Amino acid sequence: MTTRADDPAAVETIGVRLKRLRHERGLSQRELSGPGVSYAYISRIEAGARTPSVKALRMLARKLGVTVEYLETGRDLRDSDERELRIADAELELRLAENVEAAESKLKAIAEEAKQAGDLVSATRAGIAVGLAASHRGNHLDAVERLEEALDAQPVPVAARPDAYAALGQSYAALGAPDRAVRLFERCLEEVDAAAAEDSGTYIRFATYLSYALGDAGEHDRAKEVVRAALARADDAGDPYSRVRLYWSLARVAGMEGRSGEALEHIRRATTLLEATDHNVQLARGYLLSAGIEAHEGDAAAAREHLRSAKKLLGLQAEPVDRGMLAIGWSRIAALEGDGDAAVEYARQAIATLGDFYGGEQGAAVWALAHGLSVSGDVDGAHATYPRAVDLLAVHGRRHDAARAAEEWAATLREHGRGAEADTIAERAGEIRAADSAAARAR
Repeated sequence: MTTRADDPAAVETIGVRLKRLRHERGLSQRELSGPGVSYAYISRIEAGARTPSVKALRMLARKLGVTVEYLETGRDLRDSDERELRIADAELELRLAENVEAAESKLKAIAEEAKQAGDLVSATRAGIAVGLAASHRGNHLDAVERLEEALDAQPVPVAARPDAYAALGQSYAALGAPDRAVRLFERCLEEVDAAAAEDSGTYIRFATYLSYALGDAGEHDRAKEVVRAALARADDAGDPYSRVRLYWSLARVAGMEGRSGEALEHIRRATTLLEATDHNVQLARGYLLSAGIEAHEGDAAAAREHLRSAKKLLGLQAEPVDRGMLAIGWSRIAALEGDGDAAVEYARQAIATLGDFYGGEQGAAVWALAHGLSVSGDVDGAHATYPRAVDLLAVHGRRHDAARAAEEWAATLREHGRGAEADTIAERAGEIRAADSAAARAR
């Protein structure tokens, strides 16, 4: 084993270290000696004239109260163990530090170092950590690249790293590839079911992810089947969060299909369960989803209360996607109250916060901007903005919302005497709805 040039252990030979440890423990060479390791042999080691055998190292390390590794190299950990320690430290830094760039740089360096050393376990763990960090900040393209590379190099059981597989599938969906997310989560669900049938919590977790992906892919009937099958298992699950996930999945599917009342009922069940636990971020997201439904139903007061609850639970460290959804909610409320300028400002804040990621949420933010421009009287601005909203929503599996946005766009044009243009847009809304229905029948 070698030591790095900047390692203090590199300047202390094994003989010097043996003598130092012996003196620190108040032992003479004769007292340290034993069968097969004479005091003369110890003297020659300390003088640098002999290299101890493995048997001698073990005996001396035991009597000195140190590891063989430390006696031989001056370090308590093997290289792989030391890497694992550095990875764990960097993972904590990623979760706790305000500026995560330094931690990501460390992990990338460790991953490369581990690859060069043939330490695939550490390389995989470091690569997964970098991928999770990229997913957390919304860089889903980088997340997919990192996570695929790590999981391909060293296959990891789903049950061992569910967070890695969840992030990979969610990044697929965020990049507009829900079909890839569906295939991944189907494989994960099969593996979990085959490997640990009693692990209902992990099974339910991936059933929920699969239902989300199916919903994004427009396969609403299959999404409901997956959730209902998992609900049967949830009765035996000790974690109430499992049931929360499932109710949330049902709400999401109902919302995509325009059944707001049913979606709210499932959200209320999920919220009630979450309030009995301490999953603040997930509870906040439940409130955000409810606020969006209430705003679309025209109830500004109820939407406002839900947003206030969400904001309080999220605190100051909210993720970009959550802050973006908050801003979209405030934009919708402002539009309901006739304050077009405020609606536009909130929508622009949402777009800036979401950046180039979270495609479906980006579509919702652009839709809110178009609606705000319409309310403020900027019909030309709204007319120029609605197309991007409709496209984003449709591409990211939110066809029901895409059709609604197109219908709202047509209504805006018609209200301002632009009937011919409105008719064309209304036809497009009908085509989106028809395509969605046809896809559902085909499935």
